[in-house]
Amino acid sequence: MKKVAFICIHNSCRSQMAEGWAKHLFSDLFDAYSAGTEKYPAPKPKAVESMKLAGIDISYYSSKLIEDIPEVDILVTMGCGVECPIVPCSSREDWELDDPSGGTITDFNETRDLIKDLVIDLARRIEDL
Repeated sequence: MKKVAFICIHNSCRSQMAEGWAKHLFSDLFDAYSAGTEKYPAPKPKAVESMKLAGIDISYYSSKLIEDIPEVDILVTMGCGVECPIVPCSSREDWELDDPSGGTITDFNETRDLIKDLVIDLARRIEDL
């Protein structure tokens, strides 16, 4: 089973949403993790609310640092200009997503739905490997 990490700066919004979608939709296909390059207290409340509206509870997730997760096969950065230190992986990609932080719940919902589509696309590509 492949291991996939979703990386952002604070691990408080987009990367948490991606981990939530991946675990909800594809836990049988790959192990999903999320982390950040800087510690943050917890997922952003609007990220938690947005995912809950989609039927996924990420309220118990916590912000993790890259060194808190295992080595992965695929590393996905969320478009936040994050410079990942050397993280061993066989594949790396950037999703170039705008950060909805500071926006409305509608902004978070739009980002949530984009992330869902990207996670589904990633899963299709993993199945084709």
